[in-house]
Amino acid sequence: MKRNYYIVALIMLTFFVISFITNIIGPLSPEFISDFKLSDALAGVLPFAFFIAYGVMSIPTSMLVQKFNEKTIMVAAFIVAFLGSLLLAAQPNYLTAILSLFLIGCGMAMLQVVINPLLRTAGGEKNYAFTSVLAQLIFGGASYISPLVYSYLVLNLNKHRSSGIFSILQPLVPANLPWISLYWLFTVISIFMFAIMLISKFPKVQLADDEKAGPWKTHVDLFKKPVVIAYFIALFCYVGTEQGVSYWMSQFLFQYHKFDPQTAGAHAVSNFWGLMLVGGILGLLLLKVMDSRKLLVLFTIPAIILLSFALFGNAQISLYAFPIIGFFMSVMYPIIFSLALSSVSEDHGSFAGILVTGIIGGAVVQLLIGGLGDLIGLRGGMMFLYITFGYMLSIGFWAKPLITNQTVFDKKDKA
Repeated sequence: MKRNYYIVALIMLTFFVISFITNIIGPLSPEFISDFKLSDALAGVLPFAFFIAYGVMSIPTSMLVQKFNEKTIMVAAFIVAFLGSLLLAAQPNYLTAILSLFLIGCGMAMLQVVINPLLRTAGGEKNYAFTSVLAQLIFGGASYISPLVYSYLVLNLNKHRSSGIFSILQPLVPANLPWISLYWLFTVISIFMFAIMLISKFPKVQLADDEKAGPWKTHVDLFKKPVVIAYFIALFCYVGTEQGVSYWMSQFLFQYHKFDPQTAGAHAVSNFWGLMLVGGILGLLLLKVMDSRKLLVLFTIPAIILLSFALFGNAQISLYAFPIIGFFMSVMYPIIFSLALSSVSEDHGSFAGILVTGIIGGAVVQLLIGGLGDLIGLRGGMMFLYITFGYMLSIGFWAKPLITNQTVFDKKDKA
C-alpha cells in the first residue's frame, strides 16, 4: 500500500488519546492508595487490571480485525473505553476501579493492535522506526498534558469554582474525590472519538499477506521461535519499566520525601512524559544518522544510572532524576517494536498481536513492585526495574533485524 497520510494522522490522534487516558494512572496512584485505603500490593492490582487486558484482548483482536475491518474495531474500542470510564465516574470505589481499568485497558489494547501494523504499512516499511518515534512523541505529549489537567481540575474543584466546566463537574464529582472528574472527562473523550471514527471515511487498507493476523496455529507456531519469545519479553520489560517508573514515582516521592502528590508528584510525572517527548525529538534525528541498536544502548545506560539517583538520592535529586528517566526511555518502545517486526520475514500481523500482548508487563511488574514494596519497602520493590532495564540493554547487542533502519548515509550510498 502507498503511503496514506490520512491513516497516519488518524493513528497519531489515536495515540494521543490512548496516552492521555492510560498514563494518568501513575499520578493517581497516591489518590487510589489514600482514598481507597490500599496497601502497595492492593494498589498494584489497579495497573494490573488495566494492563492484563492486553493479554486478554490483543491476539483475539488481531484475528477479529481480519474478519471485520479497522474502523469497526476502533469504533468498538471506544465504546468499551466509554463504558469503563463511565463506570468509575458514576460509582467510584476500589472494585469498580478494577473493573473500570480492565474495560478501558481492553479498549486501548484493541486500538494498539490495529494501529501498530497499520502505521508500518501506511507510513512505509523503511520509515517505520521514524514514524514510530513520531507516534511516541505524540504519546509523550499527551502523557505530559494529562497530569497537568488532573492537577488543574483537582485544585480548582477544591476551590469550589462554579463557572464553565466546573459548574458541570461539581454536581457529578464527590467533594472528597475530586480526581474522579478525570473519568468524566475520559467519558466525553471516548464519545468524541467514537463519533470521529463513525463519520470518518476509512480508505480500504490492503495489508500484505505477512501483515495479516493468522489463526491460533500461526500464533502458536510463532511462539515456538526464540526470536519471537525474545521480543515478547522485551516488550514485557519495556512496558513494565515505563509503568514501574511512572506509576510508582509520585507515591515514592510522597512516601520517602513528602512531596504533595497533587502538585509536585503530578508535575514530576508530567515532566517524565514531557522529557520523553523531548528525547523522542532527539531520537528522530539520531535514527537518521545511526543504527537503532546503537541508539538503544546509548539511551539505556544513562536511564539505569538515573534510576539509581532517583531511588537513592536526596529529595531534590530524586525529584529531578525520576522525570529525566523519561528522556532516555523515549526511543526504547519504537526501536524495540520496529526491531521485532524487522526480525521476522512473515506473519507480521500475528507477531504484532503477540508483541502487544507483551504489554501485560505493565500489569505483572506493578504487582511485583507492590508486593515487594509491602515486604521490603517501595524502594526495594522498584529495584526490580534494574532487571527489566538490563534486558532492554542486552537487545542492542543481540538483535539481528532483516531490515535495518534507513539513515542519511544509506541514501548517499545509493546515490
